[in-house]
This record gives sequence, C-alpha cells and structure tokens, in this order.
Amino acid sequence: MKRILFVCHGNICRSPMAEFVMKELVSKAGREDDFYIESAATSTEEIGNEVYPPARRKLAEHGISCKGKTARQMTRGDYGRFDLIIGMDTWNIRNILRICGSDPEGKIHLMMDFTRRPGDVADPWYTGDFEATWRDVLEGCQGLLAEV
Repeated sequence: MKRILFVCHGNICRSPMAEFVMKELVSKAGREDDFYIESAATSTEEIGNEVYPPARRKLAEHGISCKGKTARQMTRGDYGRFDLIIGMDTWNIRNILRICGSDPEGKIHLMMDFTRRPGDVADPWYTGDFEATWRDVLEGCQGLLAEV
C-alpha cells in the first residue's frame, strides 16, 4: 500500500483538494486498496477548521465531497508513516523539511513535479482563483497516479 500525504500551509485549500481529488481518481481506477491518502498543514493557523468554503464548492462542482475533513498539522512522525509527502509549493517544501529535519529517503516532492510544467500549485488563498488551483491539483494527481 502506498501512503501519500499532501501538504500546504493551512490544510484548508490546496492540500485537502489534492487529498480528495486523489481519493476520487484512485476510486475511479478501482485501486482503493493500493493507497492511504491524507493531507496536513505546515502551520498551526487553521488547525481544526473545515476546508475553506470556496475549495469545498470547487470540489463539489466535480462531485467530490470533503465532508468531515478538518485541518491538522504535519508532524515529524509523518515522515515515517508516509511513503510520499507532496508539497504544494516551494515554501511548503522548505517547511516540510524543517518539520522532518531532512529527507534521507527521498519522500518529499513538489506536486507539480508530477506534471509537464513543474512549479507551484496556484494558491487560491491569495488569488481567489480556485479554477487554476483545481487544474493544477487535478493534473498533479493524475501524474502522480500514473507514476505509483
């Protein structure tokens, strides 16, 4: 079983979108037994809060529910619990490495590295453009699923 943790700053927009998009893709592929998927934050700012309403609406537009998801902070122990830790942007990667201490097993990756256009997943918290984030997350999850 491949264990994947998606990580962003607050765990209320990009990383939960990635978590639930990936779960949907895995389900449609009939591979639920092959994966365990979660998401987390690098910060404590949103701990316990539900997915941000515009992110929930964007997922719902595509028939995906994130009901019951609340933000949690990534811990150093997550490094041992997960096979892949996927950050949404370069700041997330920096903070993931700070939390984990290092990446001796090469588990930490940028989401967009699984696409043909590496870079950061668009951050809707600042832009309000949840469609751009949706496209990045979907493309990243599709690329990731093709590789694992």
